Amino acid sequence: MQLAPLAPPMTDSVIAMNADAPMSEGVRVPRELSGRAKAAIVVRLLLNEGADIPLEELPEDLQTKLTEQMGEIGLVDRVTLGAVAHEFAEALEGIGLSMPHDLAGALTVLDGKIGARTAAKLRKQAGVKQSGDPWVRLKALSAGELAELAQAESTEVAAVLLSKLDTPKAAEMLGQLPGPMARQITYAVSKTGKVTPEAVDRIGFSLVAQMDQRPISAFADDPEKRVGAILNQSAANTRDDMLDSLDAEDQEFATSVRKMIFTFAHIPERVTTRDVPAVVRAVDQDDLITALAAATDEKNAPVVEFLLGNMSARMADNLREEVQERGTIKRTDGERAMNAVVNAIRELEEEGTITLVVEDEEDE
Repeated sequence: MQLAPLAPPMTDSVIAMNADAPMSEGVRVPRELSGRAKAAIVVRLLLNEGADIPLEELPEDLQTKLTEQMGEIGLVDRVTLGAVAHEFAEALEGIGLSMPHDLAGALTVLDGKIGARTAAKLRKQAGVKQSGDPWVRLKALSAGELAELAQAESTEVAAVLLSKLDTPKAAEMLGQLPGPMARQITYAVSKTGKVTPEAVDRIGFSLVAQMDQRPISAFADDPEKRVGAILNQSAANTRDDMLDSLDAEDQEFATSVRKMIFTFAHIPERVTTRDVPAVVRAVDQDDLITALAAATDEKNAPVVEFLLGNMSARMADNLREEVQERGTIKRTDGERAMNAVVNAIRELEEEGTITLVVEDEEDE
């Protein structure tokens, strides 16, 4: 660690002249200080130099002790200051790796790296649930998970939760709540002005405890999403037959599955016109021509006109010629090519290159 020379006079009142340093055989020596006092001096020096130290992350009792110690030290002579700074620099240079100080810290470091079941088991151990900052974990949740938590809580607790989130995440969470509930929570935020930090911490710990008590699912995706993904890759007759069967068994689940399904026929409804050129570039040319040539039935024919009508006229004419030359396509080859087009669109969506229209948004 490089430290600036300490010889020039410091303008801050915390540093006195060398005359205040103790003498030993005519030589000025540093004052004897406790480790806590040295820490306070280092913090004061760093703050004086403009360093941004996240002291708020320290446990509350340590913040209190640091503040009290800083208030007791008074003036510090330059010899003592230099010795403390040198000792601090040597200590930094000797550090090879900083490890967490407790199980809660270790879980934070390993979040997403160890199994969810193991992490949940460790969090339930004594002392972990009530230490650290619970809002770090809560802010890391998706907007959907936060909305689920808010719906299970009172309006007042949900308002505190909303207030602690970053603005984009808070807006996204509100968007996933039913309209009346979102309005109630938004209004309740106006009543949070007198909520104490202690109450906010208690709410955070309570919400985290509820998270830890939830059963761990063996699957990352919801059932309707898993079924929808399977049916997306299935043959059309198989997909239609399965959906009819689901309608007979559980119409609500069948409706949810249909929302997850995105097939070649859905392209005009789900892909915006401005994204068509990106889709055409992403799809293998041979697959695109085969899919267009196979789309002759009533359900898929509109897709051809949608894609060709939203690209350059020259490219559209070239594709029409190649489609005519391709002739009749086998049903299996056509479905494989259509699935390739759909998969390319899904990949573009996952990359963030395009945004698919959500069925509910289109209805609005």
